[in-house]
Parts: sequence; structure tokens; C-alpha cells
Amino acid sequence: MDLFDKTDEPQSLTLAEGAMLLRGFALREQTAILEDLHAVIALVPFRHMVTPGGFTMSVAMSNCGELGWVTDKKGYRYDAQDPVTGKPWPDMPASFITLAHKAAMQAGYADFKPDACLINRYQVGARMSLHQDKNERDFTQPIVSVSLGVVAVFQLGSFERAGKAVKLPLYHGDVLVWGGDSRLRYHGVLPLKMGYHPAFGEYRVNLTFRKAG
Repeated sequence: MDLFDKTDEPQSLTLAEGAMLLRGFALREQTAILEDLHAVIALVPFRHMVTPGGFTMSVAMSNCGELGWVTDKKGYRYDAQDPVTGKPWPDMPASFITLAHKAAMQAGYADFKPDACLINRYQVGARMSLHQDKNERDFTQPIVSVSLGVVAVFQLGSFERAGKAVKLPLYHGDVLVWGGDSRLRYHGVLPLKMGYHPAFGEYRVNLTFRKAG
């Protein structure tokens, strides 16, 4: 079987030092995850944020947890309050925290306690350009990324934007964890292609757990 072939059985695949792909890891918890996701989005609907340079992101976003990631004319940052409503972000559901902790432990990060969950929604054509996650205070903590819905092609690059990137499809229920020596690797998502998932229609949703504060 090819390294990146889809399988219905959970698999742990090492992509680089400190980076692991957990195929189907979230499938057993998907009922609770989907229920809690809908509850969070009802409180903080998806929105297309604007970068400091005035560019409207193609990916729609929401947040939950003690901190939420935002971008506007003031810059990229984490904030304890939703700048639109002035209210705290919704609490991170227990199902989210449990999944993030279990995935991190499976990848070798036993003490991961996320305080931020970025929720990204991709529609056809939406993408995330290669970037590093550098707004967090503690780079010893990993990133845990859960894929839901339509298949997306993820890019895991090197430590230079122009470096070679590995491309791999992410299916519903897959979880990526990267930290340690891979924590500051460039990564991104290629433009989403047309697809369909019974629970998400034509969308892909990504839960990204971080220790930001």
C-alpha cells in the first residue's frame, strides 16, 4: 500500500522528525465532535477575516477556547475576546480537548493542553498558502490538526518558504500532529477541489488545536 493511500483502519505514519499523520484517528469520536462543532458555530458563525494588508481570506474562520486567532488591520494575533462581538470565545468542548490530547499523545507529545482551537471552513477554491505558525508563545508545544468533510491536499514543507513540500491528501477523520523539530515547518493547503461529504456537503472543516498563551 502506498504511504498516502486511504485506509479505513487507523494508522500512524511518520512524515518527518516530530510530524505524524494519524489516518482516521477522529472517526470514533466524530458524532460528539460534529454535535459540539455545530454548537460552537451557532455561537460564533464562520466569517472571512481580512489580513493586515487588506486581503480577504478565502477560508472562513471561527474559534473556541480561552484564546482565538484573529487577523485585521491591527495584525495577526490571539485574543481572549471576539473583536466583532467583544465577548469571550465559546468554551472548547470536552470532546475537542479529549481528541487533541489523545492525538498529541499518540504522536509523542504527552503534555499537550490546548487553549485555542481555530476552526477553518474551506469551500471550492479556498486555500491556505504556505506559512509558519509563529503567533504562539511556546514552540515546544505541537500543533494538532483535524480534517473533516471533503478531501483536501495538505502541503508539509521545510523551514524555508521556497523549500520542497510533500503533498498528501487528508480525508475525513485524519489528524496531523507536528511539533519538536518540525514545529516551524512551512505548511499549507492547496485550493480545495469539488467534492461531497454526507455531513459537510461541499465543505472541508479543519480544527487546529494550539497552546497559544
